[in-house]
Amino acid sequence: MKKKKPYKKYVKFRQGVYRPVNNLKYKGAKSPRYLSSWELKFFKWCDKNPYVIQWTSESVCLPYISPVDGKMHRYYVDNTVHLREGHKIVKYLIEIKPSKQTRPPTSHGNKKRTTIIHENFTWQVNQAKWNAASDWCKKNGYIFQIVTEKDFKLFCK
Repeated sequence: MKKKKPYKKYVKFRQGVYRPVNNLKYKGAKSPRYLSSWELKFFKWCDKNPYVIQWTSESVCLPYISPVDGKMHRYYVDNTVHLREGHKIVKYLIEIKPSKQTRPPTSHGNKKRTTIIHENFTWQVNQAKWNAASDWCKKNGYIFQIVTEKDFKLFCK
């Protein structure tokens, strides 16, 4: 009898480990892993862009309280990027998200009730994470930026 393979939750998304070309720019302890094709594109952009001084992946861990369960959780922000803009270096904390998750959910159309509930929970948790990230940025001299697929025209040159 054949053994069943374990179910992989998100096999339709591109995942893997990125090997930086410019090792001096990437400041992580080990090669970054990407969980989507958008993250991979962003890694390549950081690696090849001459204005990027340094970058990391999931190096900043922020505590936040989930409004869904009221418990403390950890939020690993996708990237940090230090960019040369003119004569100064600007530090960014970058979160990569689908644009659908960056605005409040709507309940139009033929959505199932469970889908609406899940989207509302996701929205609430994302808001708590982003508030934690914004607070951290103010204290540490960073700019918090959410990058969506709509922004990827900038990274695909």
